[in-house]
Amino acid sequence: MTEEVRIDKWLWAVRLYKTRSQAAEACRAGKVKLGGVPVKSSHDVKVGEVYEITIEQLHKVVEVKALLGNRVGAKLVPDFMNDLTPAEEYERIQMIRQYNFERRDRGTGRPTKRERRDLDEFKYNN
Repeated sequence: MTEEVRIDKWLWAVRLYKTRSQAAEACRAGKVKLGGVPVKSSHDVKVGEVYEITIEQLHKVVEVKALLGNRVGAKLVPDFMNDLTPAEEYERIQMIRQYNFERRDRGTGRPTKRERRDLDEFKYNN
């Protein structure tokens, strides 16, 4: 294991983001926080720190168990990270997915530009 690891590299290594550049972008956008304060992608991770991470609509809380510099298999992720996200958060996301399911009748074709705008307005502003 390594002694110093950047937060963007660690987030990518424990499979919270698909690419390191996505992890760095999340840091720049303020979606990765330590104690409620956004961190830069160059922040060095320390064992025991608890991060709040926003991935799309999910607000995850993770604790660093160990440092690593390279990406690991999904089965090994629990060795490096504790998921402290409350069960209610996963239930909330499940409810959102259940109600955001779009269905169109067969044969009606793609939505028009106006219909798409109306759908987006309804989905994202309610």
